[in-house]
Order: sequence, then C-alpha cells, then structure tokens
Amino acid sequence: MKIYTKTGDNGTTSLVGGKRVVKTDPRLEAYGTADELNSFVGLLRAKINDTPTDELLDFINNKLFNLGTLLATEVEKQDQPWLKELFLKDEDVHFLETTIDDLSADLPQLHSFILPAGNERVALCHVCRTVTRRLERRMVTMFSDIAQDDKFAQTGKISLQFVNRLSDLFFVLAKMTAKVDGCAIFLWKK
Repeated sequence: MKIYTKTGDNGTTSLVGGKRVVKTDPRLEAYGTADELNSFVGLLRAKINDTPTDELLDFINNKLFNLGTLLATEVEKQDQPWLKELFLKDEDVHFLETTIDDLSADLPQLHSFILPAGNERVALCHVCRTVTRRLERRMVTMFSDIAQDDKFAQTGKISLQFVNRLSDLFFVLAKMTAKVDGCAIFLWKK
C-alpha cells in the first residue's frame, strides 16, 4: 500500500467519518496543531533523560493522539464505542492538576514574567507551552462552530480544560527543568 493517496491534491481532506473538508477548515487547524504539539512533546522526550518525566510525557503523547482523533472526527460519528474510549476524562484533567501541584511544591515562587529562555530543554518546554496555547485557541474556534451540539458539549469542555492545564504543566516543567539543570530563569526586564 502506498503512503500517498493523491486525494488531497485539490486542497481537501477527509475527516474520520468520510466527510471531505478544505484543509483550512478550523477542525483541521485544531487537529493539525495537536499533531504539531505532539511532535514537539516527542522532541522534548528525546531531550529528557529521566524516567518520571519521560513517563509523564508518554502520557501526554498518548492523550494528545486521542485528542487529535476526536478533533478529526465528525460530531455525528462520535457516538461510536471505539471513539468514546479515546475521550479525555475528568480524571485526566485531575492528573495534570495533581502533577502541576506536585512539581510546583519545590519550585520558587516568581513574581515576574519569565522569558522563554534557558538551556535547550527549558526552551523546548516553553515551545510546547506556546503551541499548547495555540491549540487551545484553535479548539475554541472549532468548538464555536459546533457548540450547539449537546452530545459534544461535555467532551469539548473537558478537552479544553485538559489543554488549558497542559500549558500550565509545560510552564512548571520549564521551571523544574531549569532547577534540575542548574540554569538560570530569565525574568522579563521592563
């Protein structure tokens, strides 16, 4: 089987469910950004060399792939049992919150904005944070088009909560990585 299908040569692609849409559709912007973020998380995993952080990033990789599948699926097709297993859940959001709290416990409180700088690993955490924020914006745009659908409303709400917490997690991970690596945190100078 060939990897290329030529079906997208006219600027359209298929959603999960078969509906064809233009490649600038808000849904594609959302799941394309989820895919981009997942790739950066993979790069961060390649740079991190401790098991607990790698396990956390593995969790994030898998949840982002699940989210991308959800974002790529027509709302009308989202009641399929195989897809429901991929939905993000309240406990996924809670896990991120608990992890943020645990990681933050030993970090200094900052009273200024920090710059996305430091060593390569710290900077990559900030890249993941900012791409996560873009994913959140793309999801809000996409959801505004389909928010009237009641069966999608709860799933969309939890997905947005997860992504919002994820950006906070990458911020804390950047601070933690700077501490572990012994590199400076650069504060914004007004």
